[in-house]
Amino acid sequence: MSARVRDRVPIEPQRVDAPLTRSATFLVVTVADTPEAVDTVRSVLADLDNLAKNVSIRDLSASFACAAGIGSDAWDRVTRMRRPAELHPFRAIRGQKHTAVSTPGDLLFHIRSERRDLCFEFERQLLGALGDAVKVVDETEGFRYFDVRDLLGFVDGTANPVGQDVPASTLVTAEEDASAVGGSYVVVQKYVHNMKTWNGLSTEQQEAVIGRKKLDNVELQDPAEGKQQPHKSLATIVDDDGNVHEILRDNMPFGSPGSEQFGTYFIGYSKELWVIERMLQRMFIGHPPGLHDKLLDYSTPLTGVTFFAPSADLLKRLR
Repeated sequence: MSARVRDRVPIEPQRVDAPLTRSATFLVVTVADTPEAVDTVRSVLADLDNLAKNVSIRDLSASFACAAGIGSDAWDRVTRMRRPAELHPFRAIRGQKHTAVSTPGDLLFHIRSERRDLCFEFERQLLGALGDAVKVVDETEGFRYFDVRDLLGFVDGTANPVGQDVPASTLVTAEEDASAVGGSYVVVQKYVHNMKTWNGLSTEQQEAVIGRKKLDNVELQDPAEGKQQPHKSLATIVDDDGNVHEILRDNMPFGSPGSEQFGTYFIGYSKELWVIERMLQRMFIGHPPGLHDKLLDYSTPLTGVTFFAPSADLLKRLR
């Protein structure tokens, strides 16, 4: 969407490729196990577009957007439609040293805006509409940090697809899964960083862990095959034919210096769930096995949930 058009109308609902904004809220809830709760959730999801317009119309230049995802355990009872082919609960990954935990989550609301107050107001109205049909299990407020850096000091998101590669990487097509057309698989993990130990490393040691220069973001040459690989290489998925499978990351820093909490909220969108799962396998198990991602020595995941963000048309059919 061009800047001129964006100033006239809100961003379309369920746009997983909405602009990276200065503020974001990641809201994960579970749905109460009652017919009344499911009916409420269905009604709210079906009307999510109108709820978003209540907020976005107040400042169309603020790039407000919300994408909703539905978890595996809730899909059948909430949608009553055929399941996306790859949708299943987040599978915990236990490496020799680190574990990617699996945590509860039936619905994800990825709320984005240039203005924090718009994210706040939308979440307030959303939770008011959902009422006691849901229980909040995680609420994280993210923010842009300088030139899209994480709190470790490195630029985050360099490997994201651009242009036409974005929908080609994130949106399921009819040929791939007719029941999931226009939707995207979403994986979220909330990482906290041990800044004391990380800052104890030299800049060169940090760069070796990440695989990029800290100041100018230039990519470093990979070590030889079979040696310890940096994060950027372990998070890159290449199939047997040499094709790179990209995902769209919309990660955000979060934290509270007063509470000594510093973290990164990972959120990845992909038309193929296996791509993100293989990425995590390489990070936690290692490639080759035993050589895990050294970034995990300083970053610990507190959550792990998988969702499917259906098309806006599918959400509307929940009425």
